[in-house]
Amino acid sequence: MPAGSSPAPEANLPVVPVRHPGRWVAAAVVVVLTAMLVHSLFFSHVPRGGKLAERFEWHVIDHYFLSTGILKGLAVTLELTVLAMAGGIIIGAVLAIMRLSPNPIVTGSAWIYIWFFRGTPVLVQLLFWYNASYIFPKFSLGIPFGPSFVDINLNSVFTPFVVASVGLALNEGAYMSEIVRAGIISVDEGQTEAAQAVGMSRLMALRLIVLPQAMRVIIPPTGNETISMLKTTSLASIVVAPELLFQTQLIYAANYETVPLLMVASLQYLWVTSVLMIGQYYLERHYARGSVRQLPPTPLERLRRGLLIRPDQARFGRAPFIVGNEL
Repeated sequence: MPAGSSPAPEANLPVVPVRHPGRWVAAAVVVVLTAMLVHSLFFSHVPRGGKLAERFEWHVIDHYFLSTGILKGLAVTLELTVLAMAGGIIIGAVLAIMRLSPNPIVTGSAWIYIWFFRGTPVLVQLLFWYNASYIFPKFSLGIPFGPSFVDINLNSVFTPFVVASVGLALNEGAYMSEIVRAGIISVDEGQTEAAQAVGMSRLMALRLIVLPQAMRVIIPPTGNETISMLKTTSLASIVVAPELLFQTQLIYAANYETVPLLMVASLQYLWVTSVLMIGQYYLERHYARGSVRQLPPTPLERLRRGLLIRPDQARFGRAPFIVGNEL
């Protein structure tokens, strides 16, 4: 612009943000649907027994939510989840290493295991192990094709809880093997070569170099598998394992309050999965150190920063303004 000339009139025009009417329409739809859901859950009534009653009978849910039977079932569910995931992770790690072995027999046997347990429903597997004592009434330890030194009666050993733990762990091992294998192969091969060049064995390099780096890839799907396993334990009710769903079924079989008791079980699953999701988030954040320049903020940090954003910056989508030395 030449010296002494006045700025163009357009330069003083106010900046007006772009309007987004579709967002307001979507928000209104969500608010209306949420209000309808809340009304249906807490304020609607239906005719029952010649009079109006709460649709979901929250007084029944409140009565049984912390009852002894429900809490015992929840404890068994948590035990099954821990045992099944611990066994599944160990089996999966072994199978993943076998899959990566240069020995074709070792690789083939691991592939057959994974093929079988991923190809058959977990419910069928649980029923099979529940009735396994019909085919194998006793388990013997001794010389192969020779005399046995120890005989174990499987009818007394394979209780419903043991059947559920073993069946879920064997099935989970097939899925965890692929998760662990994906994490291992995500690490550059040069890491293993460098470790072997300084004298480390293959297993030592795997344990000290590869697996710590692979955890960043392994943790997220493992967290998902843990949450999924918590809910999959409900299938153990078919083999009479006294977990949460089985205890719920016993109660509503006696008082005929089927829907409220199922709501109780659902709410118990929900709060436990919520805790697991929070734990997964912080575990992923821990193993993300070194792979990202800056760790993502925690939910509390996001909330705190969101409360400290100036209105004009929030309107125009600028970076948040933090009071003091928060950054």
